[in-house]
Amino acid sequence: MTVQTFVPGQAGIHMTEAARAQARREIERADAGGIRLDLDESGCSGYMYELNFVEAPEDGDRRFEVDGVVLYVPEKWLAMLNGLEIDYVKEGVNSLFKFRNPNATGECGCGESFTVEDMDEI
Repeated sequence: MTVQTFVPGQAGIHMTEAARAQARREIERADAGGIRLDLDESGCSGYMYELNFVEAPEDGDRRFEVDGVVLYVPEKWLAMLNGLEIDYVKEGVNSLFKFRNPNATGECGCGESFTVEDMDEI
């Protein structure tokens, strides 16, 4: 077992070029100021990612900016999302944002929700 130390000021969330390009298009289309990445405690495995186009952060959000894409993340989820990579992929006839979370210890069969165990160690 390895133990990671989470340092809030050094939280990292990354986006691929494909994700940044699609995010810019969708932010412009929605006439929004950025994207809020939140987690919802639901789904078959425990947590689901939620992306919303917003004008401003909510209280308790941390602001990230990657090549002109503004991303707001609630502080309470930073440890669980530290190291997250967001990609934009085509799967068959569908295109979607895909999340690669190094803290996830399991996912449901459909890939829409994930589990994180031992959050005290992150």
